[in-house]
Amino acid sequence: MKTVDIVKWIATAIQLVGYGLTGLNIVPWNVFFFIIGILLWFAVGVMWKDRAIMLVHVGAFISLTAGYLNS
Repeated sequence: MKTVDIVKWIATAIQLVGYGLTGLNIVPWNVFFFIIGILLWFAVGVMWKDRAIMLVHVGAFISLTAGYLNS
């Protein structure tokens, strides 16, 4: 298995935990899991040289961080 595949699956698992924590209203742990997942998915975008994946995760990071800081 390639490094990018490992990072991709870890990022996916972490994002799923974040969704579960959100569903259970466990704050701020859900935000922390989402931020880690976003950063790992950004790394996948870098490894793939995929600007669309990088851009969407930069946007997600900014939105999530702004919302967290504003709450």
